[in-house]
Amino acid sequence: MNHRATRITCVHQGCELYGSDRSFIESVRVLRERFPEADIDVVLPGDGPIVGALEPYASSIAIEPLWILRRRHLPRLMTLGLATLPLAVARALRRIRRSDVVYVNTCVVTDYLLAAGLDRRRTLAHLHEIAEGPVALGLRLLVRLSGARLIFNSRATQAAFAIPAPRPQTVIYNGIADPGPAKTAAYDGSRPLRVLMLGRISRIKGQDVLVEALSRLPDAVRSRIAVRIVGNAFEDEAREAALAAAIEAAGLSGQVRLLPFIPDPSAHFAWADIVVVPSRLPESLGRVAIEGMAHGVPPLVSDIGGLPEVVADGETGWTVPPGDAAALGEALARIVTAPDAWASFPAAGRRRYERLFGQEACGDALAAEFGRVLSGPGTAVPATLSTAATR
Repeated sequence: MNHRATRITCVHQGCELYGSDRSFIESVRVLRERFPEADIDVVLPGDGPIVGALEPYASSIAIEPLWILRRRHLPRLMTLGLATLPLAVARALRRIRRSDVVYVNTCVVTDYLLAAGLDRRRTLAHLHEIAEGPVALGLRLLVRLSGARLIFNSRATQAAFAIPAPRPQTVIYNGIADPGPAKTAAYDGSRPLRVLMLGRISRIKGQDVLVEALSRLPDAVRSRIAVRIVGNAFEDEAREAALAAAIEAAGLSGQVRLLPFIPDPSAHFAWADIVVVPSRLPESLGRVAIEGMAHGVPPLVSDIGGLPEVVADGETGWTVPPGDAAALGEALARIVTAPDAWASFPAAGRRRYERLFGQEACGDALAAEFGRVLSGPGTAVPATLSTAATR
């Protein structure tokens, strides 16, 4: 009889504490809760703040040179980087063969997905990306070659990959930890509307769209809005400087504050009346919008990607066309001048979060997918599997 502990390997492409990193932490926490006796080994590409957050749940944390497909590094990866790919795939294959199940928390970890194609019995790939152009074609091919069982974080992500139906696949929304009681105080127009934007500073996220939208508003409306843009650019200080210069050039320095990324954004949500996600390109889901609803802060989002799956337009928040600064500005003007029209949104958003994006429901679904892999032949099945995966 096999008494060894189940070995679960969890692979992630980052080492910070942005949204994708926090989603990974929550997935590992769920696995520790549902499979308490398992050995859970985490593999990361570098040391960073995510390590401390994972330590309560991981049996071990390994820092290894993962072969990660990033757009900004493509020229190097497709030239000198190719020489390191065979070694990276071999290293990943050794880990896969030592594990009962391998959880790859993104489709850009190329070495592990290629290695999964050489051992198709035990890998789960959790896809959180919607790419475009040649990168999208490359990622689709990589996912198909992997043979992994697929988890998509939204219907929009599933549609973007368009993997044929016989392939085992499911949609599981990212579970977001309950931040505690939602805000109860409603915005009544007696002070400036507090608008929050969280996320990496990039063209994709649309900080520039928000700045342009504010600059288009009449002075009488713009003066009734206070904005926090929270985040940093990824290895791109010039982009941060360009955003600061655009804010100053638009005459918005007195109303828009640029603040650095912090691991726990709870204080910002406590400050905010609404949260804005003005993405230019598809978000695979929209964690910030979900967190906003969990805090009782209605989201104003682009109608693109997975964001419309998060926000019920006119009920829990608002949607506007992506990249449309005029439409975003008009929505902000309506929100400022007619607060009674959305007084019910915070409570409705909190209910939607609890129903669709709470950790319990998402954790059950994720554990069930692990159970399906672990129930295969030749694996060490934990004693808790029958209850953990079917609750």
